[in-house]
Amino acid sequence: MDTRFAHPLDESVRQRVLHELQVIEARHAVRVLFACESGSRAWGFASPDSDYDVRFVYVHESEWYLRVEPQRDVIELPISDELDISGWELRKALQLLNRSNPTLFEWLASPLVYRSEPDWVEQVSVLAPCFYSSSKGYWHYRSMAKKNFRGYLQGETVRLKKYLYVLRPLLAAQWIESGRGIPPMRFATLVDALLADQPALCAEIDALLARKMAASEGEYGARMPCIHDWIASQLAEDVEPPDFDRPPTDSARLDALLWQQVSGMNESMLRLVEPA
Repeated sequence: MDTRFAHPLDESVRQRVLHELQVIEARHAVRVLFACESGSRAWGFASPDSDYDVRFVYVHESEWYLRVEPQRDVIELPISDELDISGWELRKALQLLNRSNPTLFEWLASPLVYRSEPDWVEQVSVLAPCFYSSSKGYWHYRSMAKKNFRGYLQGETVRLKKYLYVLRPLLAAQWIESGRGIPPMRFATLVDALLADQPALCAEIDALLARKMAASEGEYGARMPCIHDWIASQLAEDVEPPDFDRPPTDSARLDALLWQQVSGMNESMLRLVEPA
């Protein structure tokens, strides 16, 4: 099996995550609309000891939205064993979508989904491209790649996983710059689309992935010359991408989606308390 396309997700862990989401719903009186993997397992290069980075979007009952003082709009569970679980309240998520926050677009593109309400996912997937800013996404990924390269890959011995945390955002930026739209989540898709004409570089990336997926998260190793030189050349200068930012959008469409989901939450809660 090509290690670049491996996405390990143990069924016992899936069941644990689903149970934790049910506990969250009961404890906080919310409904989880969507939950996915957002880290190395979704990107396709998890180590045996990688955490499960579970991210979700949830909605409250209408009373929560009618309070004078702002309420906490995230739910975060303490990291337990290998589970790292946190979520955004729906209004917060839609505000970030309106501002073209790249993180939410990544969640929606995750190949590893734990739970989803089809109606909500369908609607937000249709709306999301309308609010996507290519320029914002491009500079987000370029900045991420540069920060990790300068912070972790300057010695002769480096933490190997950090190469992947530079390669993926750098390729995502190239995907955007080439006019392909929102980058895919899977690292292998980016590599195959953008580096197919560089066999030596792809071979070293394959070797890195095989090592990363068999070793611990903290493994160090010697600098990898092909990868290192390619990254350095790509980050040598920042070139302004073509002006292909998003067209003007109407956030009223997001308002309507928020109201629909809050109304649906109220109806669900009423059904729970109605006598049989």
